[in-house]
Amino acid sequence: MARNIEIKARARHFEQLRERAAELSPEAPLTFRQQDFFYEVPRGRLKLRQFDDGTPAELIFYQRDDRDGPKASYYTRSPVTNPEAMHALLATALTTSGIVTKERQVYLAGRTRIHLDRVDGLGDFIELEVVLAQNDDEASGQAEARAMFDKLGVAETDLVAVAYVDLLKRGDTPAA
Repeated sequence: MARNIEIKARARHFEQLRERAAELSPEAPLTFRQQDFFYEVPRGRLKLRQFDDGTPAELIFYQRDDRDGPKASYYTRSPVTNPEAMHALLATALTTSGIVTKERQVYLAGRTRIHLDRVDGLGDFIELEVVLAQNDDEASGQAEARAMFDKLGVAETDLVAVAYVDLLKRGDTPAA
């Protein structure tokens, strides 16, 4: 399985974060409108991700701890050529546990992907993924994630431990 280090927080100052992310990234951001369909599975999370712009859909399985701060995420991705049929199959075989719709801007800064997310029904978030090579240790990725959050000015009090689908299920609302 591939792995990365992830950290997520509420983005209370979205425009300021966008400016700082742009300063850290040598290229313009990629922007996507995504819809993730989550399915009940015995361990980890399984989601079907679809894009509004024609980018190929993908099935993603991942496992990570639900806790604040940087944490390892182990994942597998597979392209899906017929997402409607795949969703129908998965929804029949498994229970659909939630749907997350968001607009995501992705800035690349070295091996770190900076995601600025506007999540329907939840508000604004920032999420980092520090991509780890096979021999990279997790501690260095966690340190890199924390350092990047410091550069971006993300407060420790804004950290989020769980997935967007979990926040939607428990009825979280956008931050004021």
